[in-house]
Amino acid sequence: MPGDNSKGAEEDVVIIGAGAAGIAAARRLQAIRPDLSILLLEAGDRFGGRAWTVGLADADIALDLGCGWLHGARTNAWTAIAGEVGLTVDRTPAPWNDGGRRLQRDDAEAHAAREAIGAYFERLESHEGNDAAMADMLEPGNPWNGQIRAIGTYITGAELERSSVVDYNRYDPGPGPDWRVREGYGTLVSLYGKPVRAKLGTEVTRIDHRHAGRIGIETNQGVLSARAVLVTVSTNVLAAGKIAFDPPLPDKIEAAARLPLGLADKLFLRLANQEALPADTHMLGSASRGATGTYQLRPFGAPVVEAYFAGNLAHDLEGQGREAAFSFAGDELAAHFGADIRKELSVAAMSAWAATPHIGGSYSYAEPGASDLRGRLAAPHDERIFFAGEACSKSRYSTAHGAYETGVAAADLIAGSFSQSP
Repeated sequence: MPGDNSKGAEEDVVIIGAGAAGIAAARRLQAIRPDLSILLLEAGDRFGGRAWTVGLADADIALDLGCGWLHGARTNAWTAIAGEVGLTVDRTPAPWNDGGRRLQRDDAEAHAAREAIGAYFERLESHEGNDAAMADMLEPGNPWNGQIRAIGTYITGAELERSSVVDYNRYDPGPGPDWRVREGYGTLVSLYGKPVRAKLGTEVTRIDHRHAGRIGIETNQGVLSARAVLVTVSTNVLAAGKIAFDPPLPDKIEAAARLPLGLADKLFLRLANQEALPADTHMLGSASRGATGTYQLRPFGAPVVEAYFAGNLAHDLEGQGREAAFSFAGDELAAHFGADIRKELSVAAMSAWAATPHIGGSYSYAEPGASDLRGRLAAPHDERIFFAGEACSKSRYSTAHGAYETGVAAADLIAGSFSQSP
């Protein structure tokens, strides 16, 4: 019965969402409060959330359909965890790091483009006063605005008109460089969650916190109760009201709605003749338009191309399906390498994060004026309902290590909210 908190299994802490934040919180609580009963609930059928690795038959490579780079790798908590769980951190420089390999011309046009892009980001970083949309920092008529727009969508997952300058300037993933996990970032997050007691396929529909004491948690698998609840679901799930709070928490829902998930999708193409393309090299599909892909050619030297689409383009291609995305990527690769490259390519895997149940997008961005809402989203309610996830991080939003840090911080708050006796 709704509101009857006395029925169902009783736990000390229930964590909702088995992504990086939920797993980090559970592991932290296990370490500092082994006396507590902790249960992790995940609506999907796997650990990892937006960290998701799949294999490729007959090829020694893991494909990360979600996050793939250890940003700020030297201080990124996942770098050390990778070693602890026996995975390999590959230190090949990222294309944007010193020593990274990129396909780019070195003519007058290319120099002009780099100058225009640099000047745009300098304007963003020197912005003062009230918040603005990132599009407001464009120079009207600049011939390189298309390329600037493309880069902006890769950063936020949304068009520049929708994204906050203040939030962009607060982003700080930590000191570089950016590395990769050879076995996959999704593999790493999932392995770290193995020691946690969890139930998959368990969708939380209602959190009843009307009464002092225990909190009722209604799911598609029945009712349970807890002394504290940690919510780590995506902002799109919260904003859509897929979990009902009783009484409602309008401040949380508003914050989530103004910190929506942008979209970045990946298309992995198998390469029949790997010698057809250079290894571990990055390229931009088009230098002149915003609706373009960015491509990692033969990551780890494998016979694969990783195509990355963001913003409106990602929504369009995801909606049209694999063949449309394959055709689009084929056109852009053929423009660089000739029409015959199409014969070498076939679809290996594709993400569809906007349509992924219980997630609904890739990583959060702030609407203009909404950056401070990250703090509001992260704040506990009544010292009984806690929140974590990348969107709760003021400076490391959109990253798996930002999610990890918010999970650890929430775990510490939860531990502090309990008396030291079981």
